Amino acid sequence: MMNDIYKKLLLSMSFAFLSACGGDDNSGGGDDNGPEPIETTPLNNIANPVVFTQNYQNDNDDDLNDVSAQQKQLLYRMLGVDGVETIASTLVFVPTAAAPTGGYKIVVWAHGTTGVGDGCAPSVQGLGDTATDVVEALLNAGYVVVAPDYEGLGTAGSHPFLNLKSEAFSITDAVVAARDYLSKQGLQVSTQWATVEHSQGGHAALGAAQYAERAQLDYKGTIAFAPASNLHTILQAGEARAAAVNPNSQWPIYAQLDTFTTLAVAGMQGYSFSVDYSQVFKSDLATVAPKAETECLTALGTSISIPMYSHISNPDNENFSNYGRLQDNFAEIPTIKKFLEKDSQPLLVPITTPIYIYQGTDDPTVPKFVTDMLVNTAGNLGNNIIYKTDSALDPNYWDHDTVVSENLTSFLADISTLFQN
Repeated sequence: MMNDIYKKLLLSMSFAFLSACGGDDNSGGGDDNGPEPIETTPLNNIANPVVFTQNYQNDNDDDLNDVSAQQKQLLYRMLGVDGVETIASTLVFVPTAAAPTGGYKIVVWAHGTTGVGDGCAPSVQGLGDTATDVVEALLNAGYVVVAPDYEGLGTAGSHPFLNLKSEAFSITDAVVAARDYLSKQGLQVSTQWATVEHSQGGHAALGAAQYAERAQLDYKGTIAFAPASNLHTILQAGEARAAAVNPNSQWPIYAQLDTFTTLAVAGMQGYSFSVDYSQVFKSDLATVAPKAETECLTALGTSISIPMYSHISNPDNENFSNYGRLQDNFAEIPTIKKFLEKDSQPLLVPITTPIYIYQGTDDPTVPKFVTDMLVNTAGNLGNNIIYKTDSALDPNYWDHDTVVSENLTSFLADISTLFQN
């Protein structure tokens, strides 16, 4: 019952609290004096990047069987977020069509938020409906599809949730590994590649655009659906929304905010930038937060919601003032501050390759005003952004899912355009 309540309120409340602030925050990274210094991207010179392969089969993705000549899971070597080589996992799909002149072009699909526990990896639980539709469309168009799990997701170590460089290297190194594997199978594979991703994956795609040089291949550009960005703004917007409503209506707002905060902290565990749960969370939430290391998104949200709901349902509690959520000024902890302003924020530097961004007005997860901020800031740095919104579709606006499903034909045309340039 509680799980059902959480799911419904997660959907109904998220747009309201995430849209509460119109974007007067300047915490999206960088400063008013120009872009971040451009760091040197380490090139991928990993010898024999593929360490294990197996056939991939998941009943949730059986629509892909008829359009795939091969479905493989690869374990591959990548440069981890701490600068040490590690093992990551990716899915690779080969279309049934013969390779075109010049070889198969590669398109990366990177997934949205599933959690940080190993059981949350798409290679374990399946791609999901939206991803399956995209992958099927790409295979029908004749592209090889590479779908990485991300560093630490489905393999050893924590998944550095929304760490831009980690996601980017997960993608670049998966492309290198997939191309190495397929070439050794006798398939002709082009050096050209591009990315198409959604939500957290859209965030990852923008990271891949920044660090594409690492793959030492011919990167053509990216298409990002509702990419995550400006995390500090989203947190502030949520807190403002909660403060404006009755205490009985606050718990679903707090629950969703805290679900994503616990994922971020759980994803830091075991790395050089790790923080203790007690540094970020007060008593009640500190008890639950470590569950983020193993529970996937919906289950974690339920675990966080239950004690909040029980608290406010108790007649002795008029509000959440005596409920231990977040430490005061936790966002000023140097590690957290750096994560919010730098490590998680995409498009802080100029990128020369094309960037297509799709964003819906009715998105309850990544509010349009947040993506507007991203596009405006990045555009001022000289980034080549083609911004596609639903402003002409009133009242049939896109939400977080339909921004993808309503644009399958459009994004395939965009992919074709990228590869023609």
